[in-house]
Amino acid sequence: MSPPTMSGVLAVIGAGPAGLAAALEAARSGLKPRVLDQHRQVGGIARTELVRGYRLDIGGHRFFTRVPPIQRLWEEALGPDFRLTRRLSRIFYEGKFYRYPLDLGETLDNLGPWRSLAAVASFARARCRPRGPSETFEQWVTHRFGRYLYETFFRTYTEKVWGISCRELRADWAAQRIRDLSLLTAVRHALWPSRGVGPRSLIDQFHYPRLGPGMMWERLRDQVEQSGGTVQTQQEVTEIHHRSGRVVSLSLRHMDGRTTTLPVAEAISTMALDDLIVRLRPAPPAAVIEAARSLRYRDFVLVGLVLRRPGLFADNWLYVHSPEVLVGRIQNFGAWSADLVPDPQASCLGMEYFCNRGDRVWSMTDGDLIRLAAQELELLGLAPRHCLDWGAVIRQPKAYPVYDPHYQRHLETIRSWLTTLANFQTIGRNGQHRYNNMDHSMLTGVSAVHRVLGEDTDPWAVNVDDSYHEGRAAPKGVGP
Repeated sequence: MSPPTMSGVLAVIGAGPAGLAAALEAARSGLKPRVLDQHRQVGGIARTELVRGYRLDIGGHRFFTRVPPIQRLWEEALGPDFRLTRRLSRIFYEGKFYRYPLDLGETLDNLGPWRSLAAVASFARARCRPRGPSETFEQWVTHRFGRYLYETFFRTYTEKVWGISCRELRADWAAQRIRDLSLLTAVRHALWPSRGVGPRSLIDQFHYPRLGPGMMWERLRDQVEQSGGTVQTQQEVTEIHHRSGRVVSLSLRHMDGRTTTLPVAEAISTMALDDLIVRLRPAPPAAVIEAARSLRYRDFVLVGLVLRRPGLFADNWLYVHSPEVLVGRIQNFGAWSADLVPDPQASCLGMEYFCNRGDRVWSMTDGDLIRLAAQELELLGLAPRHCLDWGAVIRQPKAYPVYDPHYQRHLETIRSWLTTLANFQTIGRNGQHRYNNMDHSMLTGVSAVHRVLGEDTDPWAVNVDDSYHEGRAAPKGVGP
């Protein structure tokens, strides 16, 4: 079969997982994609930062999928450097560790007899009552776990992450991320373990690149270029020009301050929708601009700490539910891959703070953030401050799209207008304002390219369940 022809450039805006997957699929299909990213390195919010020889994974990224094409892509990219890693993640609450998903015996033992009785009674009441509407996160979890376990294991951490009350956070996020996790499941699995493998939305092992996720994106970048595509970093798309229902060119700002215009035949974007809409020329209708401005995001600060004490704990990461500290999650980089930590006599932790740009945490100096992280680590009883060797701070804007009460309405307004641009598609987490996994983001990129090639695919139809839960097939147009 002869390669497809296209008179003009296929521009891919963003060199994160979704953008690189789209570019690689396009290049291998005979197209000549041109990837444009404003940052100095590829990977987007899934990148790996190298600081003094230590590799910091921005947010912690497991490589797990039930979609064979994505699994093959990962394995082909890294080969033996794509290693199987044991998963251990626990909740840290009141100085005790709780396995996640909850282990029945351990949970009851940690809570003690009276609190355990209260948890079981709360769960029983929730199961016996008719289930009411589950429009908010609080309603969704309480109806399935009971009020007691919701208050103990879900509310504090969730409100740290999102910065809003669980009564404002929509149930969409809970249904997407913690479905099938209930005390009933834990009881059933504890009593009859041979009847199943536990909650299907969680796994006990995953793959991980030897040198962190950045190793994957650098390899995919190389494959794109080897297949005839181009990946250009430090190229910011400042304007997207459209005419008669088609995108016709992009305005670019280069690292040296120059501005140029790139004519395009097709464009695929991973840009956050609020940034995208204000770059369109001519501007969309006022209602679309207002909808984009109304989308909310949660930002993120990673404080990397190198401590002169190895083996602090075995977990890949800890969920910190303790309300007396600001830290939400603690990564243990050596548990992801020993090669992230060059000194075997040291531990490297990532203290994760969820915040909003301009708030107190985001605006703290690097030195104050490092001191805060070391103090909270000591307060939690995980490591004394005097073990700290040095620290580094990385700020990541727009790490999480927020599912507030109005986001679906705003998103539909934006989506509806974007369909008027026949040769333009949006993909990925921020390009679709969906809190998804890496494989789901990559699937949207592959689907977008298949649509460019004339197939009946839709990146918005790629379902999160298809990419994460067991027993699901690949979406149409992205199968083997």
